[in-house]
Amino acid sequence: MKITQQCVVALTWTLKDSLGEELDVLEESVEFLVGGSDLFEVIETALQGHGVGSTINLHIEPEQGFGEFNDQLIFLEPRELFPPELEEGMTFEGAALPAGCNPAMPQDVLYSVTDIYPEHVVLDGNHPLAGIALRLMLQVRAVREATEEEIGCGSAGTGFFKITPMHSLAPGSDLLQ
Repeated sequence: MKITQQCVVALTWTLKDSLGEELDVLEESVEFLVGGSDLFEVIETALQGHGVGSTINLHIEPEQGFGEFNDQLIFLEPRELFPPELEEGMTFEGAALPAGCNPAMPQDVLYSVTDIYPEHVVLDGNHPLAGIALRLMLQVRAVREATEEEIGCGSAGTGFFKITPMHSLAPGSDLLQ
């Protein structure tokens, strides 16, 4: 079976930055709905017509992937608003930030704690790969017809490359952090 719209494809990959530094390797295949919201458009386009065993090498510019870095999504917030066990790398949904945080912070963003200082905390609403050109080597491991439920949901349920607008950025992913 060849990859077309509304099918499910199982992929493995190696993800590198433009300098060749390895960022992520997926050796166990993961399923994605082609024609839904699981994959970036550039990946879906490249997959079309390929079958099991295909290897596809892509160069993904920031605007095709996780977006450009937006310095307007960096916020300094008072340290005392956060729990004592706060650690760098922790994430907070914008709608669930502690009371007293800057009311101008977008509520539909996932914020990562990037730095902790005695008086303040740095929160970054950018995806960790925002602003980075990526090299992605995909390997097609399986292709099957999508179920009605997957088509109705627009997803095979994985969400690794799930596309949800957040001030023109995709959300953070635990797999990529």
